[in-house]
Amino acid sequence: MRPYSPRTPPVRLLSAQTIVGLEAKRRICTRCLINRASERRRNLAGSSVAGRRPSSVTLTRPLLPLSRSRQFATVTTTAVENNTQASDSYGPIQEYERRVTEGRLREDEHQRGIIQSLQNLHNDLVHYRARPVVRPSPESLKPTKSLFSWFGSKTSLGAIQEIPDNLPRGLYLYGDVGSGKTMLMDLFYETLPSSVRSKTRIHFHNFMQDVHKRLHQMKMTHGNDIDAVPFVAADIAEQSNVLCFDEFQCTDVADAMILRRLLESLMSHGVVLVTTSNRHPDELYKNGIQRESFIPAIHLLKSRLHVINLDSPTDYRKIPRPPSGVYHTPLDSHAASHIEKWLRFLGDPDTAEPHPETQKVWGREIYVPRVSGRCAWFTFQELIGRATGAADYLELMRCYDAFIISDVPGMTFRERDLARRFITFIDAVYESRAKLVLTTAVPLTELFISPQELKESLKRDGKPVDDVDESINHAMQHMLEDMNSNIDQLKSSSLFSGDEERFAFARALSRLTEMSSKEWVERGMGLEKSGGKKERDGWAKARSRQMEDSM
Repeated sequence: MRPYSPRTPPVRLLSAQTIVGLEAKRRICTRCLINRASERRRNLAGSSVAGRRPSSVTLTRPLLPLSRSRQFATVTTTAVENNTQASDSYGPIQEYERRVTEGRLREDEHQRGIIQSLQNLHNDLVHYRARPVVRPSPESLKPTKSLFSWFGSKTSLGAIQEIPDNLPRGLYLYGDVGSGKTMLMDLFYETLPSSVRSKTRIHFHNFMQDVHKRLHQMKMTHGNDIDAVPFVAADIAEQSNVLCFDEFQCTDVADAMILRRLLESLMSHGVVLVTTSNRHPDELYKNGIQRESFIPAIHLLKSRLHVINLDSPTDYRKIPRPPSGVYHTPLDSHAASHIEKWLRFLGDPDTAEPHPETQKVWGREIYVPRVSGRCAWFTFQELIGRATGAADYLELMRCYDAFIISDVPGMTFRERDLARRFITFIDAVYESRAKLVLTTAVPLTELFISPQELKESLKRDGKPVDDVDESINHAMQHMLEDMNSNIDQLKSSSLFSGDEERFAFARALSRLTEMSSKEWVERGMGLEKSGGKKERDGWAKARSRQMEDSM
Protein backbone atom coordinates (compact mmCIF):
# COMPACT_ATOMS: atom_id res chain seq x y z
CA MET A 1 0.00 0.00 0.00
CA ARG A 2 1.27 3.44 -0.85
CA PRO A 3 2.82 5.22 2.14
CA TYR A 4 1.41 8.59 3.03
CA SER A 5 3.22 11.54 4.53
CA PRO A 6 2.48 15.26 4.79
CA ARG A 7 4.79 15.78 1.81
CA THR A 8 2.95 13.34 -0.39
CA PRO A 9 0.31 14.93 -2.66
CA PRO A 10 -3.31 13.72 -2.16
CA VAL A 11 -4.00 10.34 -3.70
CA ARG A 12 -6.70 10.50 -6.35
CA LEU A 13 -9.14 7.68 -6.91
CA LEU A 14 -8.40 5.17 -9.64
CA SER A 15 -10.50 5.20 -12.76
CA ALA A 16 -12.91 2.37 -13.47
CA GLN A 17 -10.62 0.96 -16.18
CA THR A 18 -7.62 0.93 -13.86
CA ILE A 19 -9.62 -0.79 -11.13
CA VAL A 20 -10.61 -3.55 -13.54
CA GLY A 21 -6.97 -3.94 -14.50
CA LEU A 22 -6.02 -4.38 -10.89
CA GLU A 23 -8.45 -7.23 -10.30
CA ALA A 24 -5.66 -9.76 -10.65
CA LYS A 25 -3.69 -8.05 -7.90
CA ARG A 26 -4.34 -8.58 -4.27
CA ARG A 27 -7.06 -6.20 -3.00
CA ILE A 28 -8.89 -6.42 0.30
CA CYS A 29 -12.63 -5.74 0.36
CA THR A 30 -14.82 -5.43 3.41
CA ARG A 31 -16.49 -8.80 2.91
CA CYS A 32 -13.12 -10.58 2.81
CA LEU A 33 -12.11 -8.86 6.00
CA ILE A 34 -15.21 -10.11 7.77
CA ASN A 35 -14.27 -13.67 6.83
CA ARG A 36 -10.70 -13.09 7.98
CA ALA A 37 -11.92 -11.55 11.23
CA SER A 38 -14.10 -14.60 11.90
CA GLU A 39 -11.15 -16.92 11.24
CA ARG A 40 -8.89 -14.88 13.48
CA ARG A 41 -11.53 -14.90 16.20
CA ARG A 42 -11.53 -18.67 16.20
CA ASN A 43 -7.73 -18.71 16.40
CA LEU A 44 -7.74 -16.26 19.29
CA ALA A 45 -10.36 -18.15 21.31
CA GLY A 46 -9.27 -18.67 24.86
CA SER A 47 -6.33 -16.26 24.63
CA SER A 48 -7.83 -13.24 26.39
CA VAL A 49 -5.59 -11.51 28.90
CA ALA A 50 -6.75 -11.53 32.53
CA GLY A 51 -7.61 -8.16 34.01
CA ARG A 52 -8.53 -6.50 30.71
CA ARG A 53 -12.05 -5.71 29.61
CA PRO A 54 -13.38 -8.85 27.85
CA SER A 55 -13.95 -8.54 24.14
CA SER A 56 -15.21 -10.98 21.55
CA VAL A 57 -12.52 -10.00 19.06
CA THR A 58 -9.51 -7.76 19.38
CA LEU A 59 -8.03 -6.55 16.11
CA THR A 60 -5.38 -4.00 16.90
CA ARG A 61 -4.06 -1.50 14.42
CA PRO A 62 -0.31 -1.75 13.81
CA LEU A 63 1.70 0.90 15.58
CA LEU A 64 2.93 3.66 13.32
CA PRO A 65 6.67 3.49 12.73
CA LEU A 66 8.76 6.25 14.20
CA SER A 67 9.45 7.84 10.86
CA ARG A 68 8.06 10.47 8.57
CA SER A 69 6.25 7.85 6.52
CA ARG A 70 2.76 6.89 7.55
CA GLN A 71 0.66 4.08 6.15
CA PHE A 72 -3.05 4.39 5.45
CA ALA A 73 -5.23 3.10 8.28
CA THR A 74 -5.91 -0.61 8.13
CA VAL A 75 -9.48 -1.77 7.56
CA THR A 76 -10.81 -3.43 10.70
CA THR A 77 -14.12 -5.24 10.49
CA THR A 78 -15.42 -7.16 13.47
CA ALA A 79 -18.48 -9.34 13.78
CA VAL A 80 -19.34 -8.81 17.42
CA GLU A 81 -20.74 -11.78 19.29
CA ASN A 82 -22.72 -11.68 22.51
CA ASN A 83 -20.26 -12.08 25.37
CA THR A 84 -21.81 -12.56 28.77
CA GLN A 85 -18.55 -11.49 30.38
CA ALA A 86 -18.54 -8.11 28.66
CA SER A 87 -20.01 -5.22 30.63
CA ASP A 88 -21.86 -2.54 28.67
CA SER A 89 -21.28 -0.17 31.56
CA TYR A 90 -17.61 0.00 30.57
CA GLY A 91 -17.29 2.71 27.97
CA PRO A 92 -14.88 5.35 26.65
CA ILE A 93 -14.89 7.43 29.84
CA GLN A 94 -13.98 4.41 32.01
CA GLU A 95 -11.19 3.41 29.61
CA TYR A 96 -9.93 7.01 29.61
CA GLU A 97 -9.84 7.08 33.41
CA ARG A 98 -7.98 3.76 33.47
CA ARG A 99 -5.32 5.09 31.10
CA VAL A 100 -4.97 8.29 33.14
CA THR A 101 -4.55 6.24 36.33
CA GLU A 102 -1.89 4.11 34.64
CA GLY A 103 -0.05 7.23 33.48
CA ARG A 104 -0.59 6.49 29.79
CA LEU A 105 -2.63 9.68 29.33
CA ARG A 106 -2.61 13.05 31.07
CA GLU A 107 -5.82 14.41 32.57
CA ASP A 108 -7.25 17.15 30.35
CA GLU A 109 -10.60 18.81 31.04
CA HIS A 110 -11.27 19.73 27.42
CA GLN A 111 -10.47 16.21 26.28
CA ARG A 112 -12.64 14.72 29.00
CA GLY A 113 -15.58 16.76 27.73
CA ILE A 114 -15.08 15.31 24.26
CA ILE A 115 -14.82 11.77 25.63
CA GLN A 116 -18.09 12.36 27.49
CA SER A 117 -19.70 12.87 24.06
CA LEU A 118 -18.28 9.49 23.04
CA GLN A 119 -19.70 8.02 26.24
CA ASN A 120 -23.13 9.49 25.50
CA LEU A 121 -23.17 7.81 22.10
CA HIS A 122 -21.95 4.57 23.74
CA ASN A 123 -24.92 4.74 26.13
CA ASP A 124 -27.32 5.32 23.23
CA LEU A 125 -25.93 2.29 21.41
CA VAL A 126 -26.51 0.02 24.43
CA HIS A 127 -30.27 0.28 23.83
CA TYR A 128 -30.21 0.68 20.04
CA ARG A 129 -31.19 -2.09 17.67
CA ALA A 130 -30.74 -1.39 13.97
CA ARG A 131 -33.69 -2.39 11.83
CA PRO A 132 -33.23 -5.18 9.26
CA VAL A 133 -31.59 -4.11 6.03
CA VAL A 134 -34.02 -3.99 3.09
CA ARG A 135 -32.21 -4.37 -0.20
CA PRO A 136 -33.66 -2.36 -3.10
CA SER A 137 -34.61 -4.34 -6.15
CA PRO A 138 -32.71 -3.71 -9.41
CA GLU A 139 -35.97 -2.43 -10.94
CA SER A 140 -36.26 0.29 -8.31
CA LEU A 141 -32.77 1.49 -9.24
CA LYS A 142 -33.63 2.14 -12.86
CA PRO A 143 -33.80 5.83 -13.81
CA THR A 144 -37.22 7.46 -13.88
CA LYS A 145 -38.29 10.94 -14.84
CA SER A 146 -38.53 13.06 -11.71
CA LEU A 147 -41.67 15.02 -10.86
CA PHE A 148 -39.66 17.41 -8.76
CA SER A 149 -37.56 19.45 -11.14
CA TRP A 150 -38.81 22.40 -9.08
CA PHE A 151 -36.41 21.20 -6.35
CA GLY A 152 -33.56 20.65 -8.76
CA SER A 153 -33.68 16.82 -8.55
CA LYS A 154 -33.01 14.82 -11.72
CA THR A 155 -33.09 11.26 -10.45
CA SER A 156 -35.58 9.18 -8.54
CA LEU A 157 -35.07 9.10 -4.79
CA GLY A 158 -37.52 6.29 -4.06
CA ALA A 159 -34.84 3.63 -3.61
CA ILE A 160 -33.66 5.27 -0.36
CA GLN A 161 -35.78 4.75 2.74
CA GLU A 162 -36.45 7.35 5.40
CA ILE A 163 -33.76 7.68 8.07
CA PRO A 164 -35.22 5.99 11.19
CA ASP A 165 -36.24 8.28 14.04
CA ASN A 166 -34.41 6.16 16.62
CA LEU A 167 -31.04 6.33 14.84
CA PRO A 168 -28.47 7.63 17.36
CA ARG A 169 -26.80 10.81 16.19
CA GLY A 170 -23.21 10.06 15.20
CA LEU A 171 -20.06 12.09 15.74
CA TYR A 172 -17.82 14.18 13.47
CA LEU A 173 -14.54 14.87 15.30
CA TYR A 174 -12.23 17.36 13.62
CA GLY A 175 -8.94 18.96 14.60
CA ASP A 176 -5.36 19.59 13.61
CA VAL A 177 -2.62 16.98 13.49
CA GLY A 178 -1.76 15.91 17.05
CA SER A 179 -5.19 16.75 18.53
CA GLY A 180 -5.79 13.13 19.56
CA LYS A 181 -8.19 11.96 16.84
CA THR A 182 -6.73 8.45 16.61
CA MET A 183 -6.70 7.98 20.39
CA LEU A 184 -10.31 9.09 20.70
CA MET A 185 -11.42 6.74 17.94
CA ASP A 186 -9.52 3.92 19.66
CA LEU A 187 -11.38 4.60 22.92
CA PHE A 188 -14.75 4.57 21.21
CA TYR A 189 -14.22 1.61 18.87
CA GLU A 190 -12.60 -0.68 21.43
CA THR A 191 -15.35 -0.16 24.03
CA LEU A 192 -18.45 -0.48 21.84
CA PRO A 193 -21.25 -2.31 23.69
CA SER A 194 -22.28 -5.90 22.96
CA SER A 195 -25.54 -4.67 21.39
CA VAL A 196 -23.47 -3.63 18.34
CA ARG A 197 -23.58 -6.80 16.24
CA SER A 198 -20.93 -5.72 13.74
CA LYS A 199 -18.57 -2.80 13.41
CA THR A 200 -16.06 -1.54 10.87
CA ARG A 201 -13.20 0.92 11.16
CA ILE A 202 -11.57 2.02 7.92
CA HIS A 203 -9.58 4.88 6.44
CA PHE A 204 -12.05 6.95 4.42
CA HIS A 205 -9.85 6.89 1.33
CA ASN A 206 -9.83 3.09 1.35
CA PHE A 207 -13.58 3.03 1.95
CA MET A 208 -14.32 5.17 -1.11
CA GLN A 209 -12.01 3.04 -3.26
CA ASP A 210 -14.01 -0.02 -2.25
CA VAL A 211 -17.31 1.79 -2.92
CA HIS A 212 -16.28 2.83 -6.44
CA LYS A 213 -15.13 -0.71 -7.14
CA ARG A 214 -18.55 -2.07 -6.12
CA LEU A 215 -20.35 0.59 -8.14
CA HIS A 216 -18.34 -0.37 -11.20
CA GLN A 217 -19.19 -4.04 -10.75
CA MET A 218 -22.90 -3.21 -10.47
CA LYS A 219 -22.85 -1.17 -13.66
CA MET A 220 -20.99 -3.93 -15.50
CA THR A 221 -23.74 -6.36 -14.47
CA HIS A 222 -26.88 -4.22 -14.78
CA GLY A 223 -25.87 -1.47 -17.21
CA ASN A 224 -24.60 2.07 -16.87
CA ASP A 225 -28.05 3.57 -16.29
CA ILE A 226 -28.60 1.86 -12.94
CA ASP A 227 -28.35 3.90 -9.73
CA ALA A 228 -26.14 1.49 -7.80
CA VAL A 229 -25.51 3.64 -4.70
CA PRO A 230 -28.52 2.37 -2.65
CA PHE A 231 -27.65 -1.27 -3.47
CA VAL A 232 -24.00 -0.85 -2.43
CA ALA A 233 -25.06 0.98 0.74
CA ALA A 234 -27.37 -1.91 1.66
CA ASP A 235 -24.48 -4.33 1.17
CA ILE A 236 -22.25 -2.27 3.49
CA ALA A 237 -25.04 -1.89 6.06
CA GLU A 238 -25.41 -5.66 6.31
CA GLN A 239 -21.75 -5.86 7.33
CA SER A 240 -21.57 -2.93 9.79
CA ASN A 241 -24.01 -1.55 12.36
CA VAL A 242 -21.38 1.04 13.36
CA LEU A 243 -19.08 2.51 10.71
CA CYS A 244 -16.01 4.44 11.85
CA PHE A 245 -14.01 6.53 9.37
CA ASP A 246 -10.47 7.75 9.93
CA GLU A 247 -9.46 10.96 8.10
CA PHE A 248 -12.74 11.87 6.40
CA GLN A 249 -11.99 14.06 3.39
CA CYS A 250 -13.14 14.67 -0.15
CA THR A 251 -10.56 15.47 -2.82
CA ASP A 252 -12.15 13.89 -5.88
CA VAL A 253 -15.16 14.98 -7.93
CA ALA A 254 -16.29 11.35 -8.23
CA ASP A 255 -16.65 11.17 -4.44
CA ALA A 256 -18.35 14.55 -4.25
CA MET A 257 -21.06 13.43 -6.69
CA ILE A 258 -22.22 10.43 -4.67
CA LEU A 259 -21.43 11.16 -1.01
CA ARG A 260 -24.80 12.66 -0.09
CA ARG A 261 -26.77 9.67 -1.37
CA LEU A 262 -24.26 7.17 -0.05
CA LEU A 263 -24.26 8.54 3.50
CA GLU A 264 -28.03 8.99 3.50
CA SER A 265 -28.53 5.43 2.27
CA LEU A 266 -26.31 4.08 5.03
CA MET A 267 -28.21 6.04 7.66
CA SER A 268 -31.54 4.88 6.25
CA HIS A 269 -30.47 1.31 7.04
CA GLY A 270 -29.69 2.28 10.63
CA VAL A 271 -25.89 2.56 10.32
CA VAL A 272 -24.34 4.82 12.97
CA LEU A 273 -21.46 6.92 11.62
CA VAL A 274 -18.46 8.18 13.59
CA THR A 275 -15.65 9.95 11.75
CA THR A 276 -12.51 11.98 12.30
CA SER A 277 -11.24 14.70 10.00
CA ASN A 278 -8.74 17.54 9.78
CA ARG A 279 -11.45 19.96 8.65
CA HIS A 280 -14.84 21.31 9.68
CA PRO A 281 -17.60 20.05 7.34
CA ASP A 282 -17.92 23.51 5.79
CA GLU A 283 -14.25 23.32 4.75
CA LEU A 284 -14.52 19.96 2.97
CA TYR A 285 -13.87 19.90 -0.78
CA LYS A 286 -13.31 23.66 -0.73
CA ASN A 287 -12.74 25.10 -4.22
CA GLY A 288 -13.35 21.63 -5.67
CA ILE A 289 -14.82 21.04 -9.13
CA GLN A 290 -18.64 21.17 -9.08
CA ARG A 291 -18.59 21.78 -5.32
CA GLU A 292 -22.28 22.66 -5.42
CA SER A 293 -22.93 18.95 -5.88
CA PHE A 294 -21.17 18.31 -2.56
CA ILE A 295 -23.07 20.93 -0.53
CA PRO A 296 -25.97 18.51 0.27
CA ALA A 297 -23.45 16.10 1.81
CA ILE A 298 -22.19 18.90 4.08
CA HIS A 299 -25.74 19.69 5.18
CA LEU A 300 -26.33 16.02 5.95
CA LEU A 301 -23.15 15.74 8.04
CA LYS A 302 -24.03 18.83 10.07
CA SER A 303 -27.66 17.84 10.63
CA ARG A 304 -27.13 14.13 11.42
CA LEU A 305 -23.77 14.14 13.26
CA HIS A 306 -22.56 16.07 16.30
CA VAL A 307 -19.72 18.22 14.94
CA ILE A 308 -17.04 18.52 17.65
CA ASN A 309 -13.85 20.59 17.54
CA LEU A 310 -10.89 18.78 19.12
CA ASP A 311 -8.59 21.82 19.19
CA SER A 312 -8.56 23.13 22.74
CA PRO A 313 -8.96 26.92 23.01
CA THR A 314 -7.36 28.70 25.97
CA ASP A 315 -9.63 30.85 28.13
CA TYR A 316 -8.18 33.23 30.70
CA ARG A 317 -10.73 31.82 33.20
CA LYS A 318 -9.40 28.29 32.47
CA ILE A 319 -12.87 27.20 31.38
CA PRO A 320 -12.60 25.70 27.86
CA ARG A 321 -15.23 26.41 25.26
CA PRO A 322 -17.51 23.38 24.68
CA PRO A 323 -16.38 21.42 21.62
CA SER A 324 -19.86 21.23 20.08
CA GLY A 325 -21.81 24.02 18.38
CA VAL A 326 -24.33 26.23 20.17
CA TYR A 327 -27.39 24.50 18.67
CA HIS A 328 -28.23 20.91 19.58
CA THR A 329 -30.76 18.63 17.86
CA PRO A 330 -32.70 16.53 18.87
CA LEU A 331 -33.90 16.51 22.48
CA ASP A 332 -31.98 13.34 23.33
CA SER A 333 -29.70 12.21 26.15
CA HIS A 334 -26.97 14.58 24.90
CA ALA A 335 -29.14 17.69 25.34
CA ALA A 336 -28.66 17.98 29.10
CA SER A 337 -24.86 17.80 28.92
CA HIS A 338 -24.93 20.30 26.03
CA ILE A 339 -26.70 22.83 28.28
CA GLU A 340 -24.46 22.09 31.26
CA LYS A 341 -21.25 22.70 29.28
CA TRP A 342 -22.43 25.94 27.71
CA LEU A 343 -23.89 27.26 30.99
CA ARG A 344 -20.52 26.74 32.64
CA PHE A 345 -18.70 28.49 29.77
CA LEU A 346 -21.08 31.44 29.37
CA GLY A 347 -22.03 31.81 33.03
CA ASP A 348 -20.14 31.92 36.31
CA PRO A 349 -17.79 28.91 36.51
CA ASP A 350 -17.44 29.32 40.27
CA THR A 351 -21.18 28.89 40.92
CA ALA A 352 -22.19 25.26 41.22
CA GLU A 353 -25.91 25.77 40.62
CA PRO A 354 -27.84 28.52 38.80
CA HIS A 355 -30.22 30.66 40.87
CA PRO A 356 -33.52 32.44 40.05
CA GLU A 357 -33.86 36.19 39.59
CA THR A 358 -36.69 38.64 38.95
CA GLN A 359 -36.46 41.62 36.59
CA LYS A 360 -39.01 44.42 36.25
CA VAL A 361 -40.21 46.19 33.12
CA TRP A 362 -43.07 48.70 32.93
CA GLY A 363 -44.29 47.72 36.37
CA ARG A 364 -44.40 44.01 35.54
CA GLU A 365 -42.10 41.29 36.80
CA ILE A 366 -40.14 38.93 34.57
CA TYR A 367 -39.20 35.75 36.39
CA VAL A 368 -35.87 34.29 35.26
CA PRO A 369 -35.77 30.71 36.62
CA ARG A 370 -32.03 30.00 36.19
CA VAL A 371 -29.16 32.50 36.15
CA SER A 372 -25.39 31.96 36.27
CA GLY A 373 -23.28 35.08 36.04
CA ARG A 374 -24.58 36.99 33.01
CA CYS A 375 -26.20 33.95 31.43
CA ALA A 376 -29.96 33.27 31.70
CA TRP A 377 -31.51 29.87 31.03
CA PHE A 378 -35.19 29.39 30.13
CA THR A 379 -37.14 26.51 28.74
CA PHE A 380 -39.07 27.45 25.62
CA GLN A 381 -42.34 27.26 27.51
CA GLU A 382 -41.07 29.46 30.34
CA LEU A 383 -40.11 32.29 28.00
CA ILE A 384 -42.05 32.02 24.74
CA GLY A 385 -45.05 30.10 26.08
CA ARG A 386 -45.99 33.04 28.29
CA ALA A 387 -47.43 36.37 27.19
CA THR A 388 -44.11 38.14 26.65
CA GLY A 389 -43.18 40.73 24.06
CA ALA A 390 -40.47 42.95 22.64
CA ALA A 391 -40.25 45.18 25.75
CA ASP A 392 -39.62 42.14 27.96
CA TYR A 393 -36.93 40.83 25.64
CA LEU A 394 -35.15 44.20 25.51
CA GLU A 395 -35.05 44.32 29.31
CA LEU A 396 -33.57 40.82 29.39
CA MET A 397 -30.91 41.89 26.87
CA ARG A 398 -29.97 44.76 29.17
CA CYS A 399 -29.53 42.39 32.13
CA TYR A 400 -27.82 39.40 30.49
CA ASP A 401 -25.16 38.72 27.87
CA ALA A 402 -26.08 35.14 26.96
CA PHE A 403 -29.23 33.04 26.78
CA ILE A 404 -29.90 29.31 26.81
CA ILE A 405 -33.32 28.25 25.53
CA SER A 406 -33.99 24.55 25.98
CA ASP A 407 -36.73 22.22 24.70
CA VAL A 408 -37.59 24.30 21.63
CA PRO A 409 -40.34 22.46 19.69
CA GLY A 410 -40.95 22.45 15.98
CA MET A 411 -43.37 25.25 15.12
CA THR A 412 -45.30 26.04 11.99
CA PHE A 413 -47.01 29.21 10.90
CA ARG A 414 -50.23 27.61 12.03
CA GLU A 415 -48.92 28.37 15.51
CA ARG A 416 -48.34 31.98 14.59
CA ASP A 417 -48.24 33.45 18.08
CA LEU A 418 -45.40 31.20 19.27
CA ALA A 419 -43.47 31.49 16.02
CA ARG A 420 -43.74 35.28 15.85
CA ARG A 421 -42.84 35.64 19.53
CA PHE A 422 -39.77 33.44 19.12
CA ILE A 423 -38.67 35.35 16.01
CA THR A 424 -39.02 38.61 17.97
CA PHE A 425 -36.80 37.16 20.69
CA ILE A 426 -34.21 36.03 18.08
CA ASP A 427 -34.18 39.57 16.65
CA ALA A 428 -33.60 41.04 20.13
CA VAL A 429 -30.69 38.67 20.82
CA TYR A 430 -29.14 39.42 17.43
CA GLU A 431 -29.44 43.19 17.65
CA SER A 432 -27.97 43.25 21.17
CA ARG A 433 -25.07 41.00 20.06
CA ALA A 434 -25.81 38.49 22.83
CA LYS A 435 -25.02 34.76 22.73
CA LEU A 436 -27.73 32.17 22.08
CA VAL A 437 -27.66 28.44 22.86
CA LEU A 438 -30.57 26.20 21.83
CA THR A 439 -31.69 22.61 22.22
CA THR A 440 -34.37 21.88 19.63
CA ALA A 441 -36.63 18.97 18.79
CA VAL A 442 -36.11 19.47 15.05
CA PRO A 443 -33.35 20.95 12.86
CA LEU A 444 -33.31 24.75 12.59
CA THR A 445 -34.65 24.62 9.06
CA GLU A 446 -37.80 22.92 10.38
CA LEU A 447 -38.43 25.23 13.34
CA PHE A 448 -41.03 27.31 11.52
CA ILE A 449 -42.03 25.03 8.66
CA SER A 450 -42.42 21.25 8.65
CA PRO A 451 -42.03 18.95 5.63
CA GLN A 452 -45.72 18.09 5.93
CA GLU A 453 -46.73 21.75 5.80
CA LEU A 454 -44.50 22.30 2.79
CA LYS A 455 -46.13 19.35 1.07
CA GLU A 456 -49.60 20.81 1.70
CA SER A 457 -48.42 24.16 0.40
CA LEU A 458 -47.17 22.55 -2.81
CA LYS A 459 -50.57 20.99 -3.31
CA ARG A 460 -52.23 24.39 -2.92
CA ASP A 461 -49.76 25.87 -5.39
CA GLY A 462 -50.63 23.20 -7.95
CA LYS A 463 -47.40 21.22 -7.72
CA PRO A 464 -47.60 17.46 -8.54
CA VAL A 465 -47.25 15.83 -5.10
CA ASP A 466 -49.73 12.99 -5.14
CA ASP A 467 -47.36 10.27 -6.35
CA VAL A 468 -44.25 8.66 -4.88
CA ASP A 469 -44.61 10.07 -1.34
CA GLU A 470 -41.18 8.81 -0.34
CA SER A 471 -39.53 10.79 -3.14
CA ILE A 472 -41.52 13.85 -2.09
CA ASN A 473 -40.25 13.59 1.47
CA HIS A 474 -36.64 13.30 0.30
CA ALA A 475 -36.94 16.23 -2.09
CA MET A 476 -38.49 18.43 0.59
CA GLN A 477 -35.89 17.37 3.14
CA HIS A 478 -33.07 18.33 0.78
CA MET A 479 -34.75 21.65 0.05
CA LEU A 480 -35.19 22.53 3.73
CA GLU A 481 -31.56 21.62 4.52
CA ASP A 482 -30.26 23.86 1.74
CA MET A 483 -32.48 26.76 2.78
CA ASN A 484 -30.22 29.52 1.47
CA SER A 485 -30.46 28.18 -2.09
CA ASN A 486 -34.23 27.72 -1.99
CA ILE A 487 -35.46 30.66 0.07
CA ASP A 488 -36.77 32.47 -3.02
CA GLN A 489 -38.93 29.46 -3.91
CA LEU A 490 -40.26 29.30 -0.35
CA LYS A 491 -41.06 33.01 -0.40
CA SER A 492 -43.19 32.52 -3.50
CA SER A 493 -45.21 29.68 -1.95
CA SER A 494 -48.57 30.02 -0.20
CA LEU A 495 -47.03 29.19 3.18
CA PHE A 496 -46.93 32.86 4.15
CA SER A 497 -49.83 35.28 4.37
CA GLY A 498 -47.82 38.30 3.31
CA ASP A 499 -44.45 39.89 2.62
CA GLU A 500 -43.85 40.61 6.33
CA GLU A 501 -44.05 36.93 7.26
CA ARG A 502 -41.83 35.93 4.34
CA PHE A 503 -39.19 38.43 5.37
CA ALA A 504 -39.33 37.52 9.09
CA PHE A 505 -38.96 33.82 8.31
CA ALA A 506 -35.92 34.31 6.06
CA ARG A 507 -34.33 36.81 8.45
CA ALA A 508 -34.71 34.52 11.50
CA LEU A 509 -32.95 31.62 9.78
CA SER A 510 -30.20 33.89 8.49
CA ARG A 511 -29.59 35.40 11.94
CA LEU A 512 -29.58 32.01 13.68
CA THR A 513 -26.91 30.87 11.22
CA GLU A 514 -24.77 33.94 11.87
CA MET A 515 -25.10 33.64 15.66
CA SER A 516 -23.77 30.08 15.51
CA SER A 517 -20.48 31.16 13.93
CA LYS A 518 -17.20 30.88 15.80
CA GLU A 519 -16.59 34.62 15.53
CA TRP A 520 -19.96 35.45 17.11
CA VAL A 521 -19.63 32.97 19.98
CA GLU A 522 -16.05 33.82 20.93
CA ARG A 523 -16.37 37.60 20.65
CA GLY A 524 -16.16 39.23 24.07
CA MET A 525 -15.46 35.95 25.89
CA GLY A 526 -11.88 36.87 26.77
CA LEU A 527 -10.18 33.99 25.04
CA GLU A 528 -6.43 34.32 25.39
CA LYS A 529 -5.82 34.28 21.64
CA SER A 530 -8.16 37.28 21.29
CA GLY A 531 -6.63 39.38 24.05
CA GLY A 532 -7.83 37.75 27.27
CA LYS A 533 -9.54 39.75 29.99
CA LYS A 534 -8.78 43.06 28.28
CA GLU A 535 -10.73 42.00 25.20
CA ARG A 536 -13.67 40.88 27.32
CA ASP A 537 -13.81 44.10 29.34
CA GLY A 538 -13.59 46.19 26.17
CA TRP A 539 -16.45 44.31 24.56
CA ALA A 540 -18.59 44.61 27.71
CA LYS A 541 -18.18 48.40 27.68
CA ALA A 542 -18.97 48.65 23.98
CA ARG A 543 -22.09 46.49 24.35
CA SER A 544 -23.23 48.49 27.37
CA ARG A 545 -23.01 51.75 25.42
CA GLN A 546 -24.87 50.15 22.54
CA MET A 547 -27.67 49.01 24.83
CA GLU A 548 -27.94 52.47 26.40
CA ASP A 549 -28.26 54.03 22.96
CA SER A 550 -30.96 51.55 21.97
CA MET A 551 -32.93 52.27 25.14
